[in-house]
Amino acid sequence: KVRHLGLSEAGLETIRKAAATHPIAALQSEYSLWERDIEAEILPLCRELGIAIPVGKDSLSMQTRWRDADGDKNVFAPLSLIVSAFAPVVDVRQTLTPQLQRDNDTVLLLLDLGEGRNRLGASCLSQVLELPGGEPADVVSAGRLRNFFAAIQELSAAQLLLAYHDRSDGGLFAVLCEMAFAGRCGVTVNVADADITGALFSEELGAVIQIRNADLAQVQAMLERHELADIVQTVGVPNDDGLIRIRHHNDEVFAAGRGELQQVWAEVSYRMQAERDNPATARQQFDAILDDADPGIDPVLPFDPQDDIAAPMIATGARPQVAILREQGVNSHNEMAAAFFKAGFAPVDVHMTDILAGRRTLQSFRGAVACGGFSYGDVLGAGGGWAKSVLYNEQLRDAFEAFFRRDDTFALGVCNGCQMLANLQGIIPGSEHWPRFVRNRSEQFEARLSMVEVTDSPSVLLAGMQGARLPIATSHGEGRAEFASADEQDAFLRAARVPARYIDNYGNPTEDYPANPNGSPAGIAGATTADGRVTLLMPHPERVHRTVTHSWAPADWGEDGPWLRMFRNARVWVD
Repeated sequence: KVRHLGLSEAGLETIRKAAATHPIAALQSEYSLWERDIEAEILPLCRELGIAIPVGKDSLSMQTRWRDADGDKNVFAPLSLIVSAFAPVVDVRQTLTPQLQRDNDTVLLLLDLGEGRNRLGASCLSQVLELPGGEPADVVSAGRLRNFFAAIQELSAAQLLLAYHDRSDGGLFAVLCEMAFAGRCGVTVNVADADITGALFSEELGAVIQIRNADLAQVQAMLERHELADIVQTVGVPNDDGLIRIRHHNDEVFAAGRGELQQVWAEVSYRMQAERDNPATARQQFDAILDDADPGIDPVLPFDPQDDIAAPMIATGARPQVAILREQGVNSHNEMAAAFFKAGFAPVDVHMTDILAGRRTLQSFRGAVACGGFSYGDVLGAGGGWAKSVLYNEQLRDAFEAFFRRDDTFALGVCNGCQMLANLQGIIPGSEHWPRFVRNRSEQFEARLSMVEVTDSPSVLLAGMQGARLPIATSHGEGRAEFASADEQDAFLRAARVPARYIDNYGNPTEDYPANPNGSPAGIAGATTADGRVTLLMPHPERVHRTVTHSWAPADWGEDGPWLRMFRNARVWVD
């Protein structure tokens, strides 16, 4: 650690000699001095920037003490400084990402707050090559840093930035590679500095932005107003050949495929994942990096999400009640209630203890929704504890069985609620051949944006959505559909009880990870009953009923996300 802090050889030798006899005390003492130096540097900088850093000091002083047969023991926290900061976000839709846009009529600009210094001390390159000492990157001008922030905010508000990536973690080469990885395209880079190594690998402050050529003059004028025009460099353009090319004074000195370099970039994570998780799924994800033809997330909408088919029902003023069911550990109930309210329902928070105590009865509800979460911490199996609280309590069992047998009700189970309703199969009419949901094939909790296709099923909630290919939030550790036998699985598939299935970016049902996050056979993402009144979904439609809550969505989508149609379908069906 201390070798890369920019200390002199004499200073390092002093530490080595002291550490030979008192390693922890010597390092902690030296680190305390270094900490005071940091404090002396950071406080004036914060004042000049007009910011406060409320957390970070404790990360240097945490320690564990205990006593055993050999006496007192004292272990200090890892010798690293952790500084936390936060700021309000006015509109998350203005978030900038490193995703390089595949547009040849664009250019990449470097805003070099290091002002050409390109110091390599303590950089990733110096650590990999074990180069001791050297001057590290540092803030050159607090005023320019402040101006830089203001300029980026102005450029973002004017929607002039197509992509953004800071330079200070890995250097320019890492930045441009990561932008190409995110965009799954190539990039051609031209380095004009005499010191190409410093230019590509120093971790000075700064950022790379992608802008349209047509906006170049406007961008330059904004940067000039913020006194940044002299630190702007044109560093590259995206290309169509899938190669990351580095040119020095227009002579090509390096070229490699995007997939090849991205696998190098991802290999450490892949190796760790293969050791910790299922090596087969880890390999599938790693191999998928090489597919240059992968079109990425490509939604297909056979309907208009902005068409409020429930509007005539809402106009009547009637809001049927829907029970938003909760049990210990359940979450996502607020998002679920919001989606049903938007669709014209009166959502009611109903805890299982409310039914047990007689404060609520299911008889007054047209819909009942079991929400996602971790009921009873999943210690009795995925949703198993919640289901058993119903099955082994005569009062609850009778209440739920009566609700399911009514022909004027619907039910929805999502994630943990999907697992819970699957375990209630014995009291749900028309649920023959349903699977149960078990541990993901990856052997890990999966939280990601997945693609599913809405299939042709009896589900009343998905009416008119058949053929849609939509991104949806996935968040579960036990979502793999498992059947009692191969015959049960075949019968389930023949009966068309699959309301949605996981698909790859080509639109094909898949069992491959990570497109299928749990490994369910035939891409099964849920189940429905013969009459379609009960629908189970493992992913979370309620979390993405608004476009803004997607982690990614097409730029031309309106306020209402496509999954809101599911909740509006429920309102139409009830009417």
